[in-house]
Amino acid sequence: MSGNDVWVLGGGVICGIGNNVPECIASFRQMKPGMTTMQYLASTHRDSFPVVEVKADNATLAAKSGLPTHVSRTALLSAVAAKEAWESAQLGNIREYRVGLVSANTVGGMDKTEDFFAEYLQDNQSGRLRNVVNHECGSITELVADILGIRHHVSTISTACSSSANAIMYGARLLKNNLVDVVIAGGTDALTRFTLNGFNTLMILDPKACRPFDDTRTGLNLGEGAGYIVMVSDAIAQKMDIHPWCKLTGYANANDAYHQTASSPDGIGNYLAMQQAMEMAGIIPEDMSYINLHGTGTLNNDLSEGTAIQRLFGNAVPPVSSTKSFTGHTLGASGGIEAVFAALAVKEGYLYPNAQFSHQMKELTFSPVTTFSEGNVINNVMSNSFGFGGNCSSLVFSKEVNT
Repeated sequence: MSGNDVWVLGGGVICGIGNNVPECIASFRQMKPGMTTMQYLASTHRDSFPVVEVKADNATLAAKSGLPTHVSRTALLSAVAAKEAWESAQLGNIREYRVGLVSANTVGGMDKTEDFFAEYLQDNQSGRLRNVVNHECGSITELVADILGIRHHVSTISTACSSSANAIMYGARLLKNNLVDVVIAGGTDALTRFTLNGFNTLMILDPKACRPFDDTRTGLNLGEGAGYIVMVSDAIAQKMDIHPWCKLTGYANANDAYHQTASSPDGIGNYLAMQQAMEMAGIIPEDMSYINLHGTGTLNNDLSEGTAIQRLFGNAVPPVSSTKSFTGHTLGASGGIEAVFAALAVKEGYLYPNAQFSHQMKELTFSPVTTFSEGNVINNVMSNSFGFGGNCSSLVFSKEVNT
């Protein structure tokens, strides 16, 4: 241990392919993507666009989370995944440490606000105010911090689809500056009509199962969920008999300032984020074992990301895939969910499949992995999260000792 390392001790995920980490890995093994017709979200587009919903109603999620049923689904998902993350880290009583919660989301309590206004617009004496009191993004984080018993540091990040990755970066900085001993970092988002209608207006929803990095791709499928990793400082790691999953060795955020909702054609923000994250990790392109792509399935995103990868890695592109081909695009939660998958890839030697892939993109020289495998030699994994507004973030997870 170097004295300023950041260690990943555990993680938790709930999403459309599993209500916990083992269920998610089973779905990858069995090649079972989560795209279905909407069951819990009430929308006029129910039969038009598949989504990747968590397979549980709010009452079930409330029972798992310890939160009341009337709070936002965004908070319920967050609490479930954060609790799993803490338990997997095996640190015991959370009150024995200086703990920070850095959680991302983009919709806040919009799901409840939508219900409130439907009633309120019919009759301005109708609608329950408890459905709007936790509307803003920060309230979601505070609800979860309270149920977990976290008091030392609570922050909310909202930078579109890079939100969770940026939350993890911020959490690492808290640890390196000795402001906390332990950080639970990641993010959460629930499906809402607001989100679905917005992406439909942009005309980037696929009416079929999404096909990231496929030449026939036409858009993304929206998903929901939450994902968190538990990180500790060297000081805590050295005091305890712990068995970390891996280290967070590199991270970077860049912005290409190209467009509100599109990546630059040459992927300059993507390139800079990946390059700077690898530079911080102290590795060269040949050291990268696997990349969990941002890979949404839109025409613009996949070409931009692929162009940046070819520029950075040349003819030695490592295995790549987009787990969004299983989970859908979970927006503010995606970087957290995919960070758990990336950390597990280092720990277990996993390579995740890119579902629905059949046609090589004519602009690229590489194609994604299409089968699940484990026991691979995985020393370094990069997880990409590239959001609206050109906000691009990359994380690098590494073995304790590269071999």
